[in-house]
Amino acid sequence: MADRVRLAFSRRARHYNAAASLQRAVAWRLARHCRHLPLPAGPMADLGAGTGLLSNALEQQRPGLDLLRLDACAALLEQGARQQTEASALASPAAAATQLLWDLNDGLPDGLDGAALLVSSFALHWLEDPCASLGQWCDALAPGGWLGLAVPIAGSFPQWHQAAAAAGVACTALPLPEGDRLLAVAAPRLQLRLATSLRFSQRGPSGRSLLRPMGAIGAGSSRAKPLGVGGWRRLEAHWPHDPDGPRSLSWDVLLLLGRRTPMGLKR
Repeated sequence: MADRVRLAFSRRARHYNAAASLQRAVAWRLARHCRHLPLPAGPMADLGAGTGLLSNALEQQRPGLDLLRLDACAALLEQGARQQTEASALASPAAAATQLLWDLNDGLPDGLDGAALLVSSFALHWLEDPCASLGQWCDALAPGGWLGLAVPIAGSFPQWHQAAAAAGVACTALPLPEGDRLLAVAAPRLQLRLATSLRFSQRGPSGRSLLRPMGAIGAGSSRAKPLGVGGWRRLEAHWPHDPDGPRSLSWDVLLLLGRRTPMGLKR
């Protein structure tokens, strides 16, 4: 599964930023929550950074911050570096972002032990064991270090699941982690400043038109067998629609911000 996900994102890397409107909006929102955090000394990184939407948003809102961009997809990192270079040519020169090609399924690199800030947006759900990875991220923080996370969770795509059940076809959506399980991992390890689930909805003329942007950025990978033409027709026929005709698709996204308890302080 990990190799298939990496290949899908690689093939669509040059289209990612243009099509990732939801990811960009969530990254900007998470960055706003992180911009005034009191950070201890230590390394800082964007985990599963992709093209750097979250890193860029945070560095724009908090000038002087420099995050390591870490991702398993070389094409996404290269696309992010290329776009940063092009943007710098139109403005004042900027130092190249530090990047590391790394598969988060293998844990974190040694250089992130005692991290001051770890952030991640729309990456955790692609990992083989999101709860185990989240625990590793929390444990890697320095005392007083912060974790900022945005991740789509179970409960997303209710319209897709409803249409598949009514049509009698498989729902090929990627299974997403349970928000409660993620919170159960983070809460004993962190002082939580923010832990909330937000619903984002998009509307379009058809169910397929709403799913198409996921494929456009490489996020259409699934563990399920793809539907055939007949299956897609049945799915579309049963997709719930608003009274005025348009279809909708909703995402539930967990926003989490927490600090590892500083030494000497009680929880």
